[in-house]
Amino acid sequence: MTRRLVALLVLALVVAVLAALTFGSASLRLSDVLRALLTTAPSTARSIVWELRLPRAALGIVVGAGLGMSGAALQATVRNPLAEPYLLGVSGGAAIGAVFATVWGFGTALVPLAAFGGAAVAVSLVLLVARVARAPHDARVLVMAGVVVGAFANAAIMLVLAGAPAETVRGALWWMMGSLADASWNGIAWSAVYVALGGAVLLATARDIELLALGEDAAAALGVHVERATRRAFLAASLVAAVTVAGAGLVGFVGLVVPAIVRALGARSARGVMIGAAIGGAALVVGADVAARTLRAPHELPLGAVTALLGVPFFLVQLRRARS
Repeated sequence: MTRRLVALLVLALVVAVLAALTFGSASLRLSDVLRALLTTAPSTARSIVWELRLPRAALGIVVGAGLGMSGAALQATVRNPLAEPYLLGVSGGAAIGAVFATVWGFGTALVPLAAFGGAAVAVSLVLLVARVARAPHDARVLVMAGVVVGAFANAAIMLVLAGAPAETVRGALWWMMGSLADASWNGIAWSAVYVALGGAVLLATARDIELLALGEDAAAALGVHVERATRRAFLAASLVAAVTVAGAGLVGFVGLVVPAIVRALGARSARGVMIGAAIGGAALVVGADVAARTLRAPHELPLGAVTALLGVPFFLVQLRRARS
């Protein structure tokens, strides 16, 4: 990945964060935002920035970075540009784990781990279905298996919530559509720790992931233990994606769109694409949250709906390319 591409992605992230701190139900001038960030004097602008908007932007960075990096790793591992956590059912499985953990009263630190357990089961089911169909790398089979697992996950969540109070059901449904509204510094800290842990594993195994992208036979010939490397990449990518679900609900298509854009801008190595996708994903989620808060203000749109409006046309174009 070139320095120019890194600078471009970082610039996009900085612009998105400044927009997130400036725009909202109470618009602030950029000078007010900078003064609120750099001074300690109490003011209305400082309260808005530090207590409301900065936590959302920080959570958006963690969620976007995790989704982008997870999508890049999954696409390289299964050699499929359509692979991403949401379409492969990973996010749906993570949602089951997070809902169970919330209903059973798990603490903030344990909800991401419960989501990871659900994600690991979901991705295992998707790969098992693809192998049974004798098409483990067929884009259509993987996507269909992911859709089925995701639908099953949604049905299971509805069963769990069937007897819950109306307020709980309403909150859970809003969370499932994706939102950064519940951002808290404690939750952000735990999410950042888990995303950093999973991301470090992915970057440490970037060479194996890059060789897996060449094909199982080629990777094995170059000294890669294919099964072990694939399992490690899937588990690390599932952990990163699951943490984002626990923090912000189901935010789809970020892991599909961003790695493709980063590759189109010139990134080639697996490590470069994952790093670029992390920065670009952060910029995309923070920017999408700004759109969700401002397009129909004072009402807030679901974050997952905003990213889907961007991602679905992109997915159809990619699907057409994959078929040709």
